[in-house]
Amino acid sequence: MKRYPKFLALLLAVTAMAPFGLFPSVTRAESPAEILPIDVIPNQLTEAEKLSGWELLFDGQSMDAWRTYNREDISDGWIATDGVISLQTGGAGDLVSKEKFGSFELSLQYKNSKGGNSGVMFGVVEADGPSWYSGPEVQIFDSRDQKNAQKSGWLYGLYQPQLSRKADDGPIDAERPVGQWNEIYLKVSPDQSRVCLNGNVYFNFKIGDSTWNNRVANSKFAKFPMFGKAERGHLCLQDHGHPVEFRNIKIRRLDSEQSVPDPVHGKLGLTTELAFPKLEWDQWEAIDDAGKIRPLRLVELTYANDDSNRLFTVSQEGQIWVFENKPDVTKSHLFLDLRGKVKDWQSRGANEQGLLGLAMHPEYKSNGKFYVYYSHPSERKSLLSSFQVSKEDPNRADPDSEVVLMEFEEPFQNHNGGSIEFGPDGYLYLGLGDGGYRNDPFLAGQDLSKILGTILRIDVDNPSAEKPYGIPADNPFVDVEGACPEIYAFGLRNPWRIAFDKQTGRLWCGDVGQDLWEEVNIICKGGNYGWSVWEATHPFGSRSEASSVSEPIMPIWEYDHGVGLSVTGGRVYRSDRIAALNGKYLYADYVSGSIWALSYDPKTERATRNERVVSEHIPVLGFGEDPNGEVYFLTNSVTGACIYRFK
Repeated sequence: MKRYPKFLALLLAVTAMAPFGLFPSVTRAESPAEILPIDVIPNQLTEAEKLSGWELLFDGQSMDAWRTYNREDISDGWIATDGVISLQTGGAGDLVSKEKFGSFELSLQYKNSKGGNSGVMFGVVEADGPSWYSGPEVQIFDSRDQKNAQKSGWLYGLYQPQLSRKADDGPIDAERPVGQWNEIYLKVSPDQSRVCLNGNVYFNFKIGDSTWNNRVANSKFAKFPMFGKAERGHLCLQDHGHPVEFRNIKIRRLDSEQSVPDPVHGKLGLTTELAFPKLEWDQWEAIDDAGKIRPLRLVELTYANDDSNRLFTVSQEGQIWVFENKPDVTKSHLFLDLRGKVKDWQSRGANEQGLLGLAMHPEYKSNGKFYVYYSHPSERKSLLSSFQVSKEDPNRADPDSEVVLMEFEEPFQNHNGGSIEFGPDGYLYLGLGDGGYRNDPFLAGQDLSKILGTILRIDVDNPSAEKPYGIPADNPFVDVEGACPEIYAFGLRNPWRIAFDKQTGRLWCGDVGQDLWEEVNIICKGGNYGWSVWEATHPFGSRSEASSVSEPIMPIWEYDHGVGLSVTGGRVYRSDRIAALNGKYLYADYVSGSIWALSYDPKTERATRNERVVSEHIPVLGFGEDPNGEVYFLTNSVTGACIYRFK
């Protein structure tokens, strides 16, 4: 079966990326089992882009959307060949879009020449004098060889990126070396404008506010009365006399509310209801002893294979409850209370910490074992532990039965992952984030010698002599020198959440993006999901792909931050109760409150349809499943009304 890397480089003669050689001790792994991802061909829109309002300004062949500045045609020197618009010789003049744009988002890729200097301008008004009299310029420099204080992605003479995490390193520089493709994202709107280079936010600005006006007044543009003033203007690709190439030029027009289309093929029109409206939470109070409101925040719901028809649910604060799986249930039991033992998610900076995962052993009926993942209350680490049910009470766990299986050092408080689940093979799977902060500062994503940014697979039933768990013999990196043998898949930023389809055994994962893109993946053994060289199907950062690992594979689905800001991975619906949902992957975005159903064709191995499930906007923290394949979604609430289902 054919594999599709992040870009079909050979298809359109894209220059291969030279590796930095970051991981010399790790031998290249064999390719993983094949999963066909989104088709991303240069100068074409993905299905998600089409649905969310993006348009092409260059189709790879025709330059009909462009002309030379102050001319009706295109001068010699600019040509379209091999899927790129390229400036062959200087003196051709600037290239401008025939259409003017007001509020918009622009995404394009460029490839620089050694020592090259070019730029992308917006708000250009054709008049006497050059284009830069009116149009602010996002610079395109060979940042390594161009002897200039300003770099690629800077707004010439006005804005530069924020400082990198280590201030001594100066401003962020996300440009890739000459000969590699870089991606600029530009948003221009009355409320806020933004520039990103290779997925890194460089700066935000607002044309016409006091900061903008002061910077213009102190620049060489102060004497040009039309500079940055046009409500609608042309886009411009500059001719600075150096060879440069452009492709993937995409634009999305923004309305007065800055809203974008929901990337859906249709709407299911379902509503929601409390799944257990009479349920009371044993020993839970919405206000603590200090008078502080503490909403109930549920992140997981699951069941045990013990024929008891009970459900178990997890609060991020540290409680696990068990209750009967029936709509009129009134009573719950506090199964395990780990408050004080886990990090308080309401403490400073700890929003992503706490009790994050629960998995019941497949043989729970006979062995009474279950597993939890949580953040340490005072140290920067996460733990995976096993517990036992009480011998006296099936609705109580033994709090003294904890056995710590794994500990993970966490350099920052965010990107903890924490979703755990047993697979159909009986092994325990665990999703780990990259350690936190921004831009994967410790380079965990593509480094097999580091355990963060991965999906792990371990054997909890057969511990080794060295560890309280075993390593499955067919784990993909067991025999790879320098690699962590627990790793099942890698290249993930913050997997929130993972779930097996109980019918097919496929492992689904929602991976939270940084500044521009969210993604949904089907996880395969040995798969590399690209972070932090890629964010979904888009280049990220200045690092090249490492030769020591397999080529990245792309997500099954993606959406941009005009649509939502934080994906909540879900579950495949396998109940007969709602036919419209059967077999579809339910997932959500926590910030936008959208809930979608993604259809997947196992024959073509592609996502085929994305539908809006409900019209309501609901901040979904997680999804759960009962023995019948019914899928629930979980929220936080000061009343305890946290578990919902669709109707």
